[in-house]
Amino acid sequence: MFRRSVLSWMVAGLLSAGVDAPAAEKEKAGRFNVLMIAVDDLRPEAGCYGNPVIKTPHLDALARRGTTFWRAYCQQAVCSPSRTSLLTGLRPDTTKVYDLQTHFRLTLPDAVTLPQHFKECGYHTVGLSKIYHGGLDDPASWSEPHWPPKGPAYGKAETIKAMAEEAKRLRAEHGGPATKVLKRDAKTGVPLKLTAPRFRARGPAWEDPDVPDNALPDGKTADRAIEVLRTLRDRPFLLAVGFFKPHLPFVAPRRYYDLYRREDLKRAPNPFPPKDCPAIALTDWGELRAYTGIPAKGPLSEEMALDLIHGYYAATSYTDAQIGRVLDELARLGLAEKTVVLVWGDHGWQLGEHGLWCKHTNFEIAVRSPLIVRVPGQKRAGTQSAALVEFVDIYPTLCELCGLAPPKGLEGTSFAPLVDQPDRPWKTAAFSQYPRAKVMGYSMKTDRYRYTEWRARAGGAPVAVELYDHQTDPQENVNLAKLPEKKNLVAELGKQLEAGWRGALPR
Repeated sequence: MFRRSVLSWMVAGLLSAGVDAPAAEKEKAGRFNVLMIAVDDLRPEAGCYGNPVIKTPHLDALARRGTTFWRAYCQQAVCSPSRTSLLTGLRPDTTKVYDLQTHFRLTLPDAVTLPQHFKECGYHTVGLSKIYHGGLDDPASWSEPHWPPKGPAYGKAETIKAMAEEAKRLRAEHGGPATKVLKRDAKTGVPLKLTAPRFRARGPAWEDPDVPDNALPDGKTADRAIEVLRTLRDRPFLLAVGFFKPHLPFVAPRRYYDLYRREDLKRAPNPFPPKDCPAIALTDWGELRAYTGIPAKGPLSEEMALDLIHGYYAATSYTDAQIGRVLDELARLGLAEKTVVLVWGDHGWQLGEHGLWCKHTNFEIAVRSPLIVRVPGQKRAGTQSAALVEFVDIYPTLCELCGLAPPKGLEGTSFAPLVDQPDRPWKTAAFSQYPRAKVMGYSMKTDRYRYTEWRARAGGAPVAVELYDHQTDPQENVNLAKLPEKKNLVAELGKQLEAGWRGALPR
């Protein structure tokens, strides 16, 4: 193992210096394979995160064999900016990706992504389903073309028919597709800038078809992941597998809905905005309102809120089952002890907390996300870490775990030391952000506080400030920022926020 690790470091050094290593050495480029599983809109809602109602036996089993990171944070609570940050190892203000229409190669054409770096170090890299945001894939990241699942998002024949008719009508009405490409890469043809969708054919927010798992996209993705693992068993690989659910609409086979009794489901305990919360911190959750049956304005009824919680739980259990199938095949092929497994949700999701749904905020419930890592031979399997970690840290972490030298310029910190020492001192803060028109909200989570400044992009003093004390108010129900007795604390946290991530690194 020692000789193999040394060789991997030598090969990585040759590659980073622009020297092509011999093919035989490339085959030994890494200490471990990587199975990286991305789950869309998954908040830390699992048995291993303390929820006694939700059914996630496969995530829980993985947690018992690995390390569960209790305080992991995305850099922006929406799909493309979060995934871009994770996969480039760079923060949103560096990638300039704040929306769902901009490819990072528009502003960073020479960036080396996480899978691209592994590919250059001798790994065969494969991307299945949603890894980058839809329409913004990165061919340079993969050893073979990215694979998307085919087929409708819904499972009931009547819903599929209605959706097809509505899509046809909208396309005719608007004279073409919903999204157009504004700019392409001249060499590769990759879309670099898209228009915002002009229309969307939306169906119900949830559905429980009586179908097999692989009648829906995520089941098909698990099937494909199993097929790919069988072809990769004898070569170094990085396999990235993306699952859509529990992203809206909450579609899962009926048996996953049947796992839950209505009387066990409960609404969020704080369905109201935080006291003294600035309006800019809140949203009207337009993503959910676009689905049929959801009111255009105002709160949801008790019945509708429980329907959505039921759907979110069912969709989570469905994806958990697909993760279990992939992990079972990894073990059956004898690859489990050769492979780092990392599961992450791209951001959190509001299920009625503060009267909000979806993501698109800087609240703890939106930026805190699940992260579970299992490393072959780790000393303290089945542990939890309360260290503050960020998704921008995943890139350098996987490099260190596999014995690869990371590229220069990454803006994250490897948390590999926490795998064997989960309770060691670590970062003093984690950073997230969210844009609102000409204002950017910069948010910082310290051990005790969440502090957020909403700053005009043109500069000047913050237009709004939030301060939540997680020691006395973990649900963030009271904004303390305007209290006179908190003036010094606000000033202190403001300086820490200004110092940024470089000022919060482990000592």
